[in-house]
Amino acid sequence: MINPTSGIGATTQTSATTSSKNTAAESQDRFLKLLVTQMKNQDPLNPMDNAQVTSQMAQLSTVSGIDKLNATLQALSSSMVASQSMQAASMIGHVVMVPGNRMDLVNGKAVGALDLTQPADSVSVAITDGAGNVVRNMQLGSQNAGSVALQWDGLNDMGQQLADGNYKFNATAVLGGVKSTASTMSYGLVNSVMQGTQGATLNVGQLGEVSFASVKQIL
Repeated sequence: MINPTSGIGATTQTSATTSSKNTAAESQDRFLKLLVTQMKNQDPLNPMDNAQVTSQMAQLSTVSGIDKLNATLQALSSSMVASQSMQAASMIGHVVMVPGNRMDLVNGKAVGALDLTQPADSVSVAITDGAGNVVRNMQLGSQNAGSVALQWDGLNDMGQQLADGNYKFNATAVLGGVKSTASTMSYGLVNSVMQGTQGATLNVGQLGEVSFASVKQIL
């Protein structure tokens, strides 16, 4: 079956290409007319030399080259956006790791991660409940730069099992006695993908909307 809309994109692209070519041709035509007029009306006692003519022709060539470069960059940008959309769509139904501080405790298990920009002599993690109370402090010891996996068994500092639900966490890294806040990462399921002016955006459940570029890992 023939798709009645299948030719729209091609027609639009052809029209845009034709319009671009016409614009470039019109610019060159105007430039040449101005140059010829200038030469016709030049001072006979002080005519334009070859260097001046060559310089103005070079300007025309430069302008034409810039127009072609802009058209090429626009086509490349459109191609990259389409490619990104296809890649993002393939993530639907997959778990991704993105910036966030949420941990979902399910059946006594919760996972998260840290993103360290530099090594650390020691790393500590504080997990808080819905009321903002710290329920567990974890010491991860020294860590190398990069991604650090975090697993929590749902026990508080007293060794008691906490109820399943939503918790949050933050981390502190120490290097040479200097403390810094470590970036926290959360895991979530990609439910849908949206395409906007800034690129593809993923809907990652309760983590909300995150940009395609912010995805650190796909499971």
